[in-house]
Amino acid sequence: MKKIFSYCVLLSLIMLSIACSGEPPSVRVKNERSNKANVQIKQADGNTININDVAGGSVSGYKDLVEGATQATAVIQSEQVSPSSPFTVVKDKNYTVVVTNSNPPTLRIDSEDK
Repeated sequence: MKKIFSYCVLLSLIMLSIACSGEPPSVRVKNERSNKANVQIKQADGNTININDVAGGSVSGYKDLVEGATQATAVIQSEQVSPSSPFTVVKDKNYTVVVTNSNPPTLRIDSEDK
C-alpha cells in the first residue's frame, strides 16, 4: 500500500511540474508591403520591444514577450498611416504581427502554438 501511495505522489508531482511549465510567448513581424517597416510592441509590463527595419516581403526573427495585454504599432517608410492593433499574449504561443498590403495599411495578428 505504501508503494502505491508513493507512486501516486510521484506521478502527481510529475504531472504538476509538466502542467505548470510552459514556454514564454514570442513575436515576430511579417511585412507584406514593399516599403520597410518598424514595429513597436508595448507589453503588459510597460516595456517596449522594437523590431526595426523589416524589409518589404520579409519576416523578422522571434523575440520573447511577457503575458498580458499588448499593443503593436507600425511605422512604414514613406507612408502617412501608422496602423495599430491590440492583442492578448499567452504563454506557449508564437505571434506574428503582419503589416498587410492593403490600402490603407493595417496590422493583423496571427498566432500559433509553439
